[in-house]
Amino acid sequence: MAESFWADPQLEPKRAYRWLFFFAGVPQWIVKKVSKPSFDVTDTTHDFLIHKFHYPGKVEWKEVKVTLADPVQPDSAATMQRVLEQSGYQYPLDPNTTATISKANAVGALGRCMIQQLGADGESIEEWTLVNAWVKDVTFGELDYSSDEMVNVELTIVYDWAELNSAARARAAGG
Repeated sequence: MAESFWADPQLEPKRAYRWLFFFAGVPQWIVKKVSKPSFDVTDTTHDFLIHKFHYPGKVEWKEVKVTLADPVQPDSAATMQRVLEQSGYQYPLDPNTTATISKANAVGALGRCMIQQLGADGESIEEWTLVNAWVKDVTFGELDYSSDEMVNVELTIVYDWAELNSAARARAAGG
């Protein structure tokens, strides 16, 4: 009879608290939460007589949500404002300003965007790279006299696709 999963001390599940997120020079210790990449495959149907046939369509990568603590130093709100400005945004102070946000600048402002999941000994067991990632949405938190909680900054990051690099993929490819 085969041993059960929980009886084998060599098997280790991935844990939700062992990870690092790298982007825009933000220190990892202020990143409180990040959703891993995910995708949907659209579908199209074809009707023929009384039958309906389904065919796979395009792959659509879903947005990644990130929650940051907003310490006094480094200031997460100021960092996100810098990312916006590096994306090409300018305040409308001069009516002759014609600069706008571009994808190239927005991707460059965020830099390499990578989620690294760690094993029990701290080694990288899974890495997701968000290709052409840029910040779509920022919420600078909520203030409340009745709360003593930290202020959070929440981001929505969009990207063209995500590349997975994992130990399991390397083994499957013979690496």
